[in-house]
Amino acid sequence: MSGIVFLSNDRKKALLVRFCDAYKSILSKHSLFSTYTLSYLIGEIGIDVTPLLDDDVSGYQQVISKIYCKEVNLVIFFKDTFSAPVNPHLECELFRVCDLHNVPYATNLATAEILLSALCLGKC
Repeated sequence: MSGIVFLSNDRKKALLVRFCDAYKSILSKHSLFSTYTLSYLIGEIGIDVTPLLDDDVSGYQQVISKIYCKEVNLVIFFKDTFSAPVNPHLECELFRVCDLHNVPYATNLATAEILLSALCLGKC
C-alpha cells in the first residue's frame, strides 16, 4: 500500500475531485491524505481520505513530515498556474523535499494519470 497526498489550489479542487472519482477503484487500495477541506470533498464521492490541517503552513509541514517519515509515495498537487501561490516558500520546499526523497509529484492531470498508473503497475 502506498501513501498518496492530494493538494490543490482553490480553482483546481473540482478537477481533483473528478480525478479521484475516475480512479476510485485504484485509490481505494492506498493510504490517502489531503487537507481537511479537500478530504471532505473527496470523501463526498465515497473515498476515504485522512485529513491534514487545512491552513497552508501546517498542511504543507505535515506533508513534508510524512515524506521525511517515508509515508508518502506520490504527491498530486493540481496547481492553478494563473494564481500566485498562497505560500510560495513552502510550496517550493515541498517540491524540494519530494526531489530529495525521490517522491514523484504531479502538478497537472496528465502527469497525475501517468504517475498513478506507474505506481500501480503490478500492485493494483
